[in-house]
Amino acid sequence: MEESRIPRHIGIILDGNRRFARRLMLKPFMGHEWGYKKIKKLFEWCKEFKIKEITLYTFSIENFSRPKEEFNYLMKLFEEAFKEAKEDKKLHENKIRINFIGRIHMFPVVVQKAMHELTDATKDYSNFIVNFAMAYGGRAEIIDATKKIAEQVKQGKLNIEEINEEVFKKNIYLESEPDLIIRTSERRLSGFLLWQGTYAEIQFLPDVLWPEFTKEHFIQCIEDYMNRERRFGK
Repeated sequence: MEESRIPRHIGIILDGNRRFARRLMLKPFMGHEWGYKKIKKLFEWCKEFKIKEITLYTFSIENFSRPKEEFNYLMKLFEEAFKEAKEDKKLHENKIRINFIGRIHMFPVVVQKAMHELTDATKDYSNFIVNFAMAYGGRAEIIDATKKIAEQVKQGKLNIEEINEEVFKKNIYLESEPDLIIRTSERRLSGFLLWQGTYAEIQFLPDVLWPEFTKEHFIQCIEDYMNRERRFGK
């Protein structure tokens, strides 16, 4: 692959864990364990193809309404996964920075603590960036950014006439914009990176559940991206 044409930043909507578990005749929420293992594989593929940054839609605001048993299972999985990542030698050897974007305050305190400790432990790394979109919603992100800007105007730190795209960009959760967005299992964006993904190329894989996503699928998505002519509205 021509390195200069490989997407620098890829966003992925990780969907289909529960349907995968049903196929295995398991409780639906147990599919998240397979989804987590696939994320580890994804890191390896990104390193191989020199992808600089990925943003993973991991848990939406709407997901907080999941059944109690599933919710508790997920919170425990998140807590353990983030603690494990903090101690992972490969993470530190490869200098991977971990960020969390969204309304993080909605999570249980123990999960928030694991998130903050992982973020702090990797804050100085820049070889590879992983953004986990959690308690995330595209509309919520825009609302939160608007509130931050309104507060700046209220405090006299910003004039209304100065509000433009650059100002807005500095107040959203994530300034970096994905070149490519991949969605497994469905054909919709579900509010993922509404602002940042304006000119992202989109690849839907409706027949592939996230735990089934393979390196071949990943390569296929990258090659399809590289074969597209990006015009950015021009």
